[in-house]
Amino acid sequence: MVWASEIRNKYLEFFKSKGHTIVPSASLIPENDPTVLFTTAGMHPLVPYLLGEVHPGGSRVTSAQKCIRTGDIDEVGDPTHLTFFEMMGNWSFGDYFKKEAIQWSFEFLTSKEWLHMDKNMLAVSVFAGDQDAPFDGEAFEIWKSLGISEKRIAKLPKKNNWWGPAGETGPCGPDTEMFYWTGDPNEIPESFNDDNPLWVEIWNDVFMQYFKDKDGNFEPLKQRNVDTGMGLERTTAILNGVSVYEIDTFKPIIERIEALSGKQYKESEEVIKAMRIIADHVRAATFILGDSRGVTPSNVGQGYVLRRIIRRAIRYGKLIGIKDSFMTNLADAVIETFKNVYPELEKNHETVIRELSAEEKKFSVALDKGLKEFSRLTHVDGKVAFDLYQSYGFPIELTEELSKERGFTVDKELFAAEFKKHQDLSRTASAGTFKGGLADNSEEVTKYHTTTHLLHQALRDVLGPYVEQKGSNITAERLRFDFSHSAKMTPEELARVEAIVNENIKKDLPVHFEMLTVDEAKARGAIGLFEDKYAKLGNKVKVYFIGDYSTEICGGPHVEHTGQIGGIKIQKEEAVSAGVRRIRAVLQK
Repeated sequence: MVWASEIRNKYLEFFKSKGHTIVPSASLIPENDPTVLFTTAGMHPLVPYLLGEVHPGGSRVTSAQKCIRTGDIDEVGDPTHLTFFEMMGNWSFGDYFKKEAIQWSFEFLTSKEWLHMDKNMLAVSVFAGDQDAPFDGEAFEIWKSLGISEKRIAKLPKKNNWWGPAGETGPCGPDTEMFYWTGDPNEIPESFNDDNPLWVEIWNDVFMQYFKDKDGNFEPLKQRNVDTGMGLERTTAILNGVSVYEIDTFKPIIERIEALSGKQYKESEEVIKAMRIIADHVRAATFILGDSRGVTPSNVGQGYVLRRIIRRAIRYGKLIGIKDSFMTNLADAVIETFKNVYPELEKNHETVIRELSAEEKKFSVALDKGLKEFSRLTHVDGKVAFDLYQSYGFPIELTEELSKERGFTVDKELFAAEFKKHQDLSRTASAGTFKGGLADNSEEVTKYHTTTHLLHQALRDVLGPYVEQKGSNITAERLRFDFSHSAKMTPEELARVEAIVNENIKKDLPVHFEMLTVDEAKARGAIGLFEDKYAKLGNKVKVYFIGDYSTEICGGPHVEHTGQIGGIKIQKEEAVSAGVRRIRAVLQK
C-alpha cells in the first residue's frame, strides 16, 4: 500500500528541492474573505501574496492545506467526493511560470524517485482560446515536449480550463489539468475525453496572466502567478487502485464503524454508502471543531454546515444499526490518525468531544420526535417523506424501512422531485458563498481592514489582555470581528471601545509595516494569529504598526494613516459560540 503520509512528505520534499519554502496549513476558517465559509483551496490564505504582498517564505512556497468543500455534499459516498480533504499545492508569486510548473508536475508524477506513475496513462487539457484570450499554445507545446501524445491533450473552453476572476474584475488566466486512467490498463482510449469517468483529474496548474478590467478587456498582468493543486486523497487512491475511502487515513474510521454497527463495509451497496458518508462527515466535523479558530454547531453560516454534516452522519449511523452515541468514538480515531500532521486536533481534543457529544444528544431528541410523528401517519407519500427529511432529518432509506414495517409504499419519484427543488434552492442561495476567489482590496475594504486592528486593541484595553481574535469577515459595507470573551458586553463597555477606536482614528496615526522574525514580533508586543501560520517558517513576518497604539501581524491591505478611515459605529454585539463573541460595525463618513 502507498501511504497518504508518504505522498504528502514526497510532495513537500520535491518542491523544497525546487527552491520552495514549506509553509504550514492555514486555518479552515478564512480570514477576511466573505466569498467563502471555509478554506476551499490552498490559494485562499495566499491571496495577499498573489496580489503583490511579499510572502515571508519568498516567491516560491508549497503546502499541504486543509480544505472543506460542501457544494457537492450530496455526492459524498461515491468513489471520489469528500467534504474534508488535503490539497497539496505549490505557488509562484511572480517567479517561475508555465514551463517550470508543467515540467515539475510531470516530473513528480512520473519520475521513479517520486510517484512513478505510468506516463502512458496520463492525459491533459489546455485552454482552447476564445475572443478574450488566445489558445494556450505554450502549455500545449510543453506537454508535447514531455512525450504526451497530441491525441491526449484536449483543447477545452473556458468552462473547463480557465480560472477567475472571482468577481467582475481581477486576476485570471488559463489552466492545464492532468488526468489519470483508472480503468483497465489494456483498454486505455487512444484519445482523451474528459466526459469518460475513468479519466480522473489529479492535478491542476493555474496560470494567472491576465487582468479583466471593468470594460471586459483582458490585459496582461505585471506579476504573473502560478497556483496549483493536487488532491492528496484522490492521488493516494489512484496509486492504490481503490476509492478514496479505502486509503490508509480512512481505514481506522471504517474499522470502528464496522465494530459499532456489527456490519462489514462491503456487505452491500447501502452499507458501503452509509459508512463512507459517516467516515467523511466525522472527519470533516472533527477538523472543523479542532481548528485553531474553532466553529461550533449553530443555525447559521459555518455552524450550520457543521451541524448538517454531524446530523447527517448520525442519521446514517442509525440506518446501519448503530444504537448508541458513536461520534466521539470515531472522532478519537480521526485525531489519532492526524495528530502528528495537524497537532491542533489533539490540542483541541476536549472541545471536539464536548461539542460532538452535545450535538448528538440534541439530534437524538429530534429523531425521537420524528419517530413519534411517523407513528401517527396513516400514509407516507413522496411529499410526506420529504417533510420527514426536512423537519426531522429522516433519510429516505429510513422512511422506506419504517414504511415497509407498516405496509406503506413511498413514492420515491415524488420524493426525488421535492428533494431536487430543495437542492436547487440551496445551491442557488449558496452559489456566491462557495465560489471562492481573490479577496476584495477596494478602498472601503482597506479602511475596514485597518479598523479591525484598532478594534482588536480597544477590546483588549477595555476587557483585558486575554482577548484574542477568533476570526473576521470584511466586505465593502461592514466589518465582523469575532473575539474571545465569556460574557455579553455591557452598553458602557461597547461605548468605551467605540470611543477608543474613534479617538485613534481622529489622531490620524501613521500606519507602516516592518518585516520581523516571529521572536522579534513577540518582543515588540505584536498580537494576532501568527504563531499557527508562521512559526514553522523560520522567516520574517509582516507586522503593522498603527502609531504607538496597535502592533499586529497581518498581510492584508491597510490605509497610510488612520484619518483616512473617517469613523466607526458599532451596530451589534452578540454570541457566536461558547466563549466567543462577535461585533458588527460600519464606518461613518
